[in-house]
Amino acid sequence: MRILVIEDEKRLASFIQRGLKEQHYIVDNAYDGIDGLFQAETNQYDLIILDVLLPGKDGLDVCRQLRAKKNSTPVLMLTAKGGIEDRVSGLDAGADDYLAKPFDFKEFLARVRACLRRRQQDKATRLKAADLELDQLTHEVVRAGKEIKLTATEYALLEYLLLNAGQIVTRTMISEHVWHHDFDSFSNIINVYINYLRNKIDGGYPQKLIHSLRGTGYVLKG
Repeated sequence: MRILVIEDEKRLASFIQRGLKEQHYIVDNAYDGIDGLFQAETNQYDLIILDVLLPGKDGLDVCRQLRAKKNSTPVLMLTAKGGIEDRVSGLDAGADDYLAKPFDFKEFLARVRACLRRRQQDKATRLKAADLELDQLTHEVVRAGKEIKLTATEYALLEYLLLNAGQIVTRTMISEHVWHHDFDSFSNIINVYINYLRNKIDGGYPQKLIHSLRGTGYVLKG
């Protein structure tokens, strides 16, 4: 699942991003309200973590504009202003939840999961191909009844392949959805992680699920 963090305190933004990535989420960052609104309108996200006090455009305005444009992505609002009136203002602006700073990261993650559960109520959260299953809420990956442990990057790559099961995904598509701005187009990192996944997902199984298409990309199919 893909999350946008709009937070101008870069140390806090980095801390949140690192913690979310450890939980196998794909995370983008924006450091002001204008860029955050642009990214939220341009890309598809499962959740937006939104600070209130932002340069350029405050979080309340960002949230109001998203809702005015019928963007229904859940918003978890973060702010140092935790009074009743502040929480009411955030919820009235269209936020789904509101958490005051400083916060306990366990509670933060619980609220993230709660927002995502509400988001997924009308969507299937288990992705399947043959005897392989991935649960987007618990991040559990199982093949033929056996649990498979993946790193955050391996999980993000497998989730993207499963979301596009049966379809060809190119290196460019993978780089944009899994590596984002950190991707070096001259590296072989995608090949490396495809091989990591193959060893864990296909190793020891007669039916291979991850296939390479020379000069085109990859496809996962059962």
